Amino acid sequence: MPTLHDCQQRDATDPLRPLREHFSVPDGLIYLDGNSLGVMPKTAPARAAQVVGQEWGQGLIRSWNAAGWVDLPQRLGNKIAPLIGAGPGEVVATDSTSINLFKVLSAALSIAAKDQPARRTIVSERSNFPTDLYIAEGLCAARGYTLQLVEPDDLAAALGADTAVLMLTHVNYRTGAMHDMSAVTQAAHAAGALVVWDLAHSAGAVPVDLTGAGADFAVGCGYKYLNGGPGAPAFVWVHPRHAQRADLPFLQPLSGWWGHAAPFAFTPDYQPAPGIERYLCGTQPIVSLALLECGLDVFKAAEPLGGMAALRTKSLALTDLFITLVEDRCHGFGLGLATPRAHALRGSQVCLTREHTEGGAEDGALGSGAFAIMQALIARGVIGDYRAGDGGVHKDILRFGLTPLYIGFEDVWNAVEQLRQVLETEEWKQAAFNRKHAVT
Repeated sequence: MPTLHDCQQRDATDPLRPLREHFSVPDGLIYLDGNSLGVMPKTAPARAAQVVGQEWGQGLIRSWNAAGWVDLPQRLGNKIAPLIGAGPGEVVATDSTSINLFKVLSAALSIAAKDQPARRTIVSERSNFPTDLYIAEGLCAARGYTLQLVEPDDLAAALGADTAVLMLTHVNYRTGAMHDMSAVTQAAHAAGALVVWDLAHSAGAVPVDLTGAGADFAVGCGYKYLNGGPGAPAFVWVHPRHAQRADLPFLQPLSGWWGHAAPFAFTPDYQPAPGIERYLCGTQPIVSLALLECGLDVFKAAEPLGGMAALRTKSLALTDLFITLVEDRCHGFGLGLATPRAHALRGSQVCLTREHTEGGAEDGALGSGAFAIMQALIARGVIGDYRAGDGGVHKDILRFGLTPLYIGFEDVWNAVEQLRQVLETEEWKQAAFNRKHAVT
């Protein structure tokens, strides 16, 4: 069984260890929530001050040209592209994941309506991230489609003659389970369906090859593993075969002026920009985009150290270690593993379940105790998060995101030791740890 000394030795010989120095990780904190919000790059405060104080404060409107504000979505898109297997000029950073999903899912439905009008169903996982399901539900209501939700093992059987679009998140937010993107995409195409991928929990954490998989559309998040800051702009990718269909000029329904072929011509009619640029909409959030670039630049620093392949190797080693230590040191406390053991099926997080307990907090709260356990861990300086179950198939989850850019092996050992102590002392039963907050 690995010891603390073993973990310290692994950190000492870790070729990716210098990447941690690019981030402001608070002293005494073990941050295992990068799958919800990445930590701050050290360059971010100075960059924010530059954008606000100089580019806005002094340059004012001239900075759209002089400071390169006008092409930030494309410039950042080109920095994201290598992380997701896309080519230059195929990605833009813009808007939120939800808005971008609305754009690409609308586009996919428009293509299906044009090419295969008899297909009227969107298929997705029941445990997909809720915003994805909400966007799909709204589009189905507006356009007369049906949303069919299934369990992961039933996806292949659900693809049929009525399937227009398969919409999936590459790495499941609850369990950390990862789809085989290439195999799933091929199966969907064989069934005649288009595929929309949400990369929110994989971009920057696991290697992605959209082009190699032959995917149709993808969106992703800028504030998780890309470390772009709270509410950072998301990104959108569209395969070139779909990006510029002359027969569907309004393929992207949010036809705002920033997606116009000539925004400053101010013509009264909409003429879509070429390729991916038509997936822009309104004026861009420049400060947020500038901070996202700080996070993306760290991946450039990772390239000489092995890039995404090296980050993936470390991610798997970290998650392997976490699983091994939990099963050894926290045995007997009702914890289960929701994350797949197989490397090919695992993202960069470990998700634990806990059996229902009749014991509860001093205020009488019952349940699995997972929420309270996480709150007790956070109070000890180990930050993960909690996701509620549905009382049925999906159990309460304690989520731990292990970002290889700044998490080390000693961090993992210490985090599991704190978890052991929380469980052994039953301090999670204290009333203070059983009070729900607005954000869990």
